[in-house]
Amino acid sequence: MRFRPCIDLRNGQVVQIVGGTLSDDTANETITNFETEQSSTDFALLYQTDQLTGGHVIALGPGNEQAATQALQSYPNGLHMGGGITPDNAKTYLNAGASHVIVTSYVFRNGQLDKDRLQTLINTIGKDHLVLDLSCRKQNDLYLVVTDRWQKFTELAVTEQTLNELATACDEFLVHGVDVEGKRTGIEESLVEMLGQWSPIPVTYAGGAQSLADLDRVNTIGKGRVDLTIGSALDIFGGDVAYADVVAWHKRQS
Repeated sequence: MRFRPCIDLRNGQVVQIVGGTLSDDTANETITNFETEQSSTDFALLYQTDQLTGGHVIALGPGNEQAATQALQSYPNGLHMGGGITPDNAKTYLNAGASHVIVTSYVFRNGQLDKDRLQTLINTIGKDHLVLDLSCRKQNDLYLVVTDRWQKFTELAVTEQTLNELATACDEFLVHGVDVEGKRTGIEESLVEMLGQWSPIPVTYAGGAQSLADLDRVNTIGKGRVDLTIGSALDIFGGDVAYADVVAWHKRQS
C-alpha cells in the first residue's frame, strides 16, 4: 500500500473542496476547505523531493491548463493528470510530463459506458497510460459511478465484474468516495473493502480520510492492495494530519 498525494486545481489555484458540492451552477456554492497562493509547482516539487509517485493533478473545471502543465513539467513521470481529459488533449498532458491521464466523463454517454470512446482513448495513448476514474456515490446499496463534476449518476456500479472487465482497458483505477470527499468524516470502509477484494490492478481510494490511523485502516481492510489519497486533512492543506508523518508512514511500507 502507498500514500498517493494530490494537487487539486480550481481557477488556477491549489485548493481542497467538498467534492459533492462542485458545480458550474452559480446558484449552488462550492464549499472550499482550503486555497493557497502557493503554486502547483511548489507542491509537485515537494512530492518529488519525498519520492511520492503516482499522485494526481485534478483540474476542477476550466482555467487550470497552465497550472496543471507547470506541475507536470516540474515532476516528470511522477504525477497523473485528470479533469476534462479527451483524446484531443491526452497526449498534450503526457508530453508535458504526466505518466498517466485520468478519465471519467469522456467515456460515458447517457449514463452508459461508451466502449467506442474508451477504445478511441486506448488507440490514442495506449492502456498503459490510462487511469479510469470510477468515483462513485451510494444509491440503493450500490456504488454507482458519477460523472460531470460528480453530479450525474451513471448506470455503472462498482462491482467485481465491472472491475475485472475494465481492468483490461487501463493501467489503474482511481475511486473517490464522493459522499465523504473533503468532509474529513472517515473513509467509506465498505467501498475500500470491495476494492481490496475485487480490483485486479492497482487502485487508489480517496475520500473522507481524517487521521494518520486511516492509513492503517485502509491497509487492513483493503488487504494492502488499495492505495490512499489524503487531501483536506493534511496540514499542508490546512488540516490536522502532519504531512511529514504521512510520508514517514509511506516510507516504512516500502
